[in-house]
Amino acid sequence: MKETFKSIVIKILTIEASFLLRRHNPKIIAITGSVGKTSTKDAVFAAIKGSVSARKSEKSFNSDIGVVLTVLGLPNAWNNPFSWLKNIIDGFFVAFFSKQYPDVLVLETGIDRPGDMERLTKWIKPDIVVLTRLPSVPVHVEFFKSPEAVVEEKMKLVSAMKPDGVLVFNNDDTIIQEQLPEVLQRQVGFSRYLKSDFTAHADKTVYNDDMPVGVEFTLKHANGSEKIFISGTVGTQHVYSCSAAIAVANELGVSSEDAIKGVQSLRTPNGRMRIIKGIKASVLIDDTYNSSPTACEQALQSLGELTHAKRKIAVLGDMLELGKFSSPEHERIGTLVPSKADVLFTVGIRSRQIAEGAMSAGMSEKNIFQYDDVDRAGRELQAILQPGDFVLVKASQGIRAERIIEEVMAEPDMASELLVRQDKMWQSIA
Repeated sequence: MKETFKSIVIKILTIEASFLLRRHNPKIIAITGSVGKTSTKDAVFAAIKGSVSARKSEKSFNSDIGVVLTVLGLPNAWNNPFSWLKNIIDGFFVAFFSKQYPDVLVLETGIDRPGDMERLTKWIKPDIVVLTRLPSVPVHVEFFKSPEAVVEEKMKLVSAMKPDGVLVFNNDDTIIQEQLPEVLQRQVGFSRYLKSDFTAHADKTVYNDDMPVGVEFTLKHANGSEKIFISGTVGTQHVYSCSAAIAVANELGVSSEDAIKGVQSLRTPNGRMRIIKGIKASVLIDDTYNSSPTACEQALQSLGELTHAKRKIAVLGDMLELGKFSSPEHERIGTLVPSKADVLFTVGIRSRQIAEGAMSAGMSEKNIFQYDDVDRAGRELQAILQPGDFVLVKASQGIRAERIIEEVMAEPDMASELLVRQDKMWQSIA
C-alpha cells in the first residue's frame, strides 16, 4: 500500500511539474555523475545566483521525487501522507496559476536502478548537462548488470539535451572521454590535469597556524586566468566542482568576475571534505555524506597531500551498494591507506577487508583498529587522539559516520549546523 501511494503521488506531481516547465520554459542545468553531483550543483548555483533568477535542488534531492519537488518548489513530506496530499494541492496551483518562476533551474539528477534516468528524461530536457565523473565502479552498481550499464543509464541525460544544448564535462575522466564522440551538442571541458576550456592548476591547501583553512587554485580559460579561494574545505573535489560552475556560468552569460565572486562565497556542503575543529587540538576532515571507491580514493589522496600533521588517521566505513565488486574494492582501498595515513580505523563488516588490504600493503597491525559500530569507534578514536592529529572520516551514509565526527568535534553543540543528517527524520533512525 505504501509503495502504491508513493507511485501515485510521484505520478501526479510529475504531471504537475511537467506542465509547469512547459508554461514557464526555464533554462535547465542538469548535473549527473557518480561523484561530486551535490558539490557541483551548489557551486553552479553560487556562481550564477547573483546574476540570474535561479533555483537549485535542496540538499541531495536527486531522485525522481527530489527533482519533481525542486521544479515545483515544494518540501519533502517524508513519511507523512497528509503532507504529500498537501503537496499535490499546492503543486496544482503552482503548475497552473503561478505568475513568477526562476529563469534557471539547477537540478541534481541521480539514479538508483535501471530505468531511473529514462523516466526522468521523458519530461526533463536540459539546456546544459554537467558530467562530473563516471568511475569504473560506481555506487549503486549492485542494481545493474555491470558498471557499463550504469554509465549507459547516466548518459541518457546527455541524449535528452535540447539540440542546441551544451555538455560541460570533466576532461580528466577517461570514461567520459569515451562517450564524447556520441554527443552531437557542443562540448565544454573542465579539468585539473589535461588541458581543457577551463583548466585548474597550482591548487594547494592554505594553512593558518598549521591548520588547513581552505583550497586555492588558478583557473585558466579563454578570457584569462583567475586565482580562486574556497574556504572551509580541502582536496581537489571542490576544485573540479568550482571549475565546472564557472564554465556553466560562462555559458549563461555571467561574467567571470561575478561567477568567481559567487563561487568564493560558497559554503561547501556538510559532509564533503569539510574542515572541522576536533578535540585535543586535532583537525577533522568530515567526508561522511557518502562513499564509493573513487570518492574514497580521492579523499585518501587529499589526506596524503596535507602537511603540518603530527599523525594522519583514516576512519573508513563500509562502502555500500557495490554488489559483487564490494570485496575487491574494499581490499583495494585498503592497499592505498599505508601511503596516506599512519593509523586506520575501520567501521563495519565490509570494511574489515580495508584492514586486510592495508596489512597486505605493509601497514602494521598495531596501527589498525576495527569496529562494527560507529559509537564504539567514536569513543575509542576520542581516547587515542593527540594534538596535531589530522583525521579523515568517510563512509556510506548507511553507516552514519557523522556520529563519529560528533563524538570528537571540539564544539558538539554545533553538530546540527555543521554535520549531515541532522534533521528529525534522520535522527529518528537508529
